[in-house]
Formats: sequence, C-alpha cells, structure tokens
Amino acid sequence: MGLIGDRQEIDGRSPDRLGTRRIALLWAPLAATWLMISLEGPFLAAIIARMPDPKFNLAAYGVAFAFAIIVEAPVIMLMSASTALVDCAHNYRKLRNFTVLLNVIVTAAMLIVLLRPVFDLIVRDFMNLPDEVADLIHGALILMIPWPAAIGFRRFYQGLLIRDNLTRRVAYGTIIRLSSIVLSALLLHAFTDLPGSHIGAAALSIAVTIESIASRLMVRGTVNRLLNDDGTGDCEWILSYGGIANFYYPLALTSVISLAVHPVVTFFMGHARYPLESLAVLPVLNALTFIFRSVGLSFQEVVIVLIGRHREHLAELGRFALWLAIAATAVLTIIAWTPLSRVWYETISGLSPELTDFALAPTRILMLLPAFSVLLSFQRGFLVHARRTGPISWATVIEMGGIVAVLLLTIHVFGAVGATAAAIAFMVGRLAGNIFLIPPCLRVARGDTRSLSE
Repeated sequence: MGLIGDRQEIDGRSPDRLGTRRIALLWAPLAATWLMISLEGPFLAAIIARMPDPKFNLAAYGVAFAFAIIVEAPVIMLMSASTALVDCAHNYRKLRNFTVLLNVIVTAAMLIVLLRPVFDLIVRDFMNLPDEVADLIHGALILMIPWPAAIGFRRFYQGLLIRDNLTRRVAYGTIIRLSSIVLSALLLHAFTDLPGSHIGAAALSIAVTIESIASRLMVRGTVNRLLNDDGTGDCEWILSYGGIANFYYPLALTSVISLAVHPVVTFFMGHARYPLESLAVLPVLNALTFIFRSVGLSFQEVVIVLIGRHREHLAELGRFALWLAIAATAVLTIIAWTPLSRVWYETISGLSPELTDFALAPTRILMLLPAFSVLLSFQRGFLVHARRTGPISWATVIEMGGIVAVLLLTIHVFGAVGATAAAIAFMVGRLAGNIFLIPPCLRVARGDTRSLSE
C-alpha cells in the first residue's frame, strides 16, 4: 500500500492537509507503546525492591539491563530503517536479510560478554563491583540471551506496521509484552526461589520473545502485499546491501554510542560517593524519566512517515513537537517538586526513605530531559527522512563526550554523589547533542539533500 493511500486512510482528507488530529492519530498508539514499555521498569523494580536483598538485586538488575541494552544497540534503529526504506518487495527482502545477519551478530556479542574471563574483566576488575552483585549480574545476563535478537525482529516488523499506518497493532504488541512481563514475573516470584534480579531478567526475555512472535503475525498482511509485487516499480530507491549498510551504519553507531551511556555511567558509579546506593537508585530514576521521555521517542517515526516527500509538513510537525515537549516536561516537573516524588519512589517503587533521598535531587535536575528528547526525535526523524544519517552519529558522539566529561569533573573533582553526577551529565550531554544537530537540519531545510544512492 502506498504512503499517500495510507495517509488518506487516517481521516479521509487530502494528504496535502496535515492537521493536529492526523498527527495525533498516528502518534498516539506509538506513544502508548512507549508509555507501556516505560511501565516495565517500575513494575520489575517494585517487585525486586520487595524481595530479599533489594539493594544487591536492584543494583545487579540495573547493571545487567545496561549490558543487555548496549548489546542490543545495533538493532534498535531497525524500526526507523524499515519505516523509511521498505516500500517494495525487493527492499523488504534486502532489509529482512540484513536484519537476520545483524541479529546473529548481536546474539554472538551477548555470548562473548558472558564468557567468564571477559565478564570478570569488565564487572569485577573495571567496574569494581562486589562478588555478590557480580554473580547476580552473570545469572541475569544468561537469562537475557534471547533478548537482543527478539528486539531486532520486533523493531523490523514494527517499522513495517508504522509505514503501513497500522500503529495500533504496534500498541497491541506492547500490550501483549507488558501482560507477559507481569504474568511471568508474578509466577516466577510465587513458584520459584530465583533472586529478584533473575526474575526481572527472565520476565523481560520471555515478554520480548512473545512480542516478537506477535509482531510477525500482525504484519503478515503487510508483508503479503509487498511480496505480491516482485518488481521494483514501487521502489523509491533500489536498495543494495552496500546502500543499506551506508544508510544504517550511522544509525547503528548512534544507538551503540547512545546506549553505551548506561554501562559507562554504571562504571562511574562504582567510583563515586555512595556507589551501591546510586546503582540501586538509577534503575528506578531512569524508569520514571523514561515515562516522560517516551512521548519523544515515539515521535521519530511519525516525522519520517508524515513529513512529506518534499518536507511540506515540517511546520505542522514542529508545532506538535513543541506542545509535546511542554506537556511532558510540565508533568515531570510537578512530580519532582511535590510530595508526588515520594509517592512514586516509596509507595509505588518500594524504595526505602534513605534511597528515596538519593533520588530526589537527580529527579529535579532531569526535569527538562523530556523536552530535549522530543527535540532530538524531531531532529533525527527529519534527517533520517532526508537520508542524512551521518550527523546523527556525530551528535551522539558529542552527547557521550559531554556525559563522560561531566562525570569525570563532578565525581573526581567535586566528589559528587553518583546519582546526582549522572543526572547532571545526562542533561549536559543531551543539550550538547541537540545543539550540534541544528546546523545539519538547517542545511537540509535549505535544500542540501543527498539521496541514498549517492
């Protein structure tokens, strides 16, 4: 189904008109998807916090999740790639084969990390974590071996659904995933003696595997329509593996660098003041801020689909992004500066008053992060649509460099508490990345574009 036809299906109006309602109809299911995903962290953290040895297990779960995230990083942008590139049978087959290869690579990387000499070098020697936490991390990572490949296939198929304007099915898949997490975590908690960190890891693996299967079933109609035409007449670009690699490499590098933030920050926490408290707090803090950053994460594919071949809908999407940024930041600010913060951390997340005190200052520092995240998704979606993915990688390098520099300064010079130093670093790094992307976006807006084949 062509893109113009998809847009007409949204509300029956001409594709030349892009109102707020049309944007919202495509964005809302994706936002709901990310919002539901953002609930996974608080739910699992709340279960772990109520089990034996919560401090050790929260820290171990946070570190294991950070490792799993960095291993899966190369497949994260497959959703943007399939949204932008799969417009015919030829391009579907090419990107599908590329996805399979990428999933094999990330699964092999996960197995390498689990090798005892490699694992001990990273976790015990570099991160300087105690043996109790290190052993829990290793067991959790074993349970998460299926995670990266399941994420890769899921992202690829979800991109096809988004391109076909079937975003509600993406949300249905996430409902299946969230239900699977809740059910498996509760069953494992009730009927096994697994430590909390292992229950969290197992629940995540089970859920994303089920969601990946569900996504493949839901995209079956879209794939059949693509394969019914074996020609290349509907292809805007005729993809080759080299072309895909040139397009995708900057995106994959962006994800790797961006998601490497989590293990890098975790490493610094081991050398900061109150390291164990900071490691225990960070997963819960990240879970809260992720709820409000999710509205921005969901906007990148919306920009890719709706901006128009000649970027004629840029202004309307920009106004929508502005309101998203204001709303998300306002709600997080209210939570950060009112008693709602203690309700979240103590009542909902199950943290002790001591750990809650560690979380309050970082939460207030991060209150503008949702706005920066919306801006970043808008910038990335704009550049991906224009096939100018290189600046996205460089912006992420700038962001990572800013985070590392701030962590070095705050921890080793000013002796800041680890969680507080991490929050400052996240804010400075993200702002630096946003600023770096402004000139490339302006150049594209002025007409300096390059096609995928160049």
